[in-house]
Amino acid sequence: MAPMSPVLQATYFDGQSALARPVTLRIVGADLHICQAHGSLVVPVRQVRWPERTRHGQRMADLPDGGMLQCADLAAWDAWCNAAGLREPRLVVLQQSWRWVLATVLTLVLVLGAIYRWGLPMVAHAVVAQTPHTVDEAIGDSALHALDKALMEPSTLASQQQDAIRAAFANALSVLPPDDVPRWNVQFRKSSIGPNALALPGGTILMTDDMVSLVDGDTEVLTAVLAHELGHVKHRHGLRMLVQVSALGTMTSLLLGDFSTALATLPALVGQAHYSRQAEREADAHALQVLRTAGIPPKAMVTLFARLEARRHSAPAPVPRDAAGEEAEQRAAKAMAWLGIAFASHPADAERIAFFSGNAP
Repeated sequence: MAPMSPVLQATYFDGQSALARPVTLRIVGADLHICQAHGSLVVPVRQVRWPERTRHGQRMADLPDGGMLQCADLAAWDAWCNAAGLREPRLVVLQQSWRWVLATVLTLVLVLGAIYRWGLPMVAHAVVAQTPHTVDEAIGDSALHALDKALMEPSTLASQQQDAIRAAFANALSVLPPDDVPRWNVQFRKSSIGPNALALPGGTILMTDDMVSLVDGDTEVLTAVLAHELGHVKHRHGLRMLVQVSALGTMTSLLLGDFSTALATLPALVGQAHYSRQAEREADAHALQVLRTAGIPPKAMVTLFARLEARRHSAPAPVPRDAAGEEAEQRAAKAMAWLGIAFASHPADAERIAFFSGNAP
């Protein structure tokens, strides 16, 4: 004789009406017996769908003909299922454990952190290595157009001074092996972002008039800045950063199911993201190589750091402004926040100062 499970009191809905009927449930062998006042219904257990158990709400079971069983006594239902040998999948059991859920969340956070810290840079490096330089140039041209339209104005520096700065930089690079010097093009702009310089993918390096003014046109200091920015060009940091941020956006879109934001903001990613600390170290190392090879004291960069720091501390106290003045100040603040890749967006710390002072370990 087939083994029988204990009896459970439940409620039955036939799927045709909203009438709730009291029934008793018993499992005999491989069948579920639903007993009511006017007869019994026998359903193979394997055809019954047992929805995932939750902490709250009634227990339920869906029958193949559209009917449904419900039980408000959660403990009785669970005990009956256990006695009848209806075991929940291991995953459902684990989901009911807050310890397991917490461990899963922590593991996910660690995995995502590892992907962000090491995985994305590795992927970006591999992708950039297979990408032709014409892609950098196209992105750089697009970014330059956007910057000129939103933040930059024509330079007010005399053309002779611009040419002298370019010539000093070219002279410093001339002692390097030709294969070690990427394509470059230095341009000057007047801008509200203050003393600054930034390298765009493809080799265009923008330097603001305020940067030249800050160091009184000292070509050695300006060559140090340009050598740092050329380091970003050489290592293709702009494209690598763009690939990383795009990959991160794609991952987020996969998690959230929305690709529209990632695609819509792609053209602005060059300006919105920040170079990593490792990228800054690589650019500083390139600047140091250029300066030493050209016979320029590396402390020229320390001089720049000191001038920038002094300028920050000597900023005039706020004065009452009209609406136009406040709007101009807000534009300047937004510009600096947007241009995370600009030179002055990475203030010098003790490590960088020691590096160019010759005291780095």
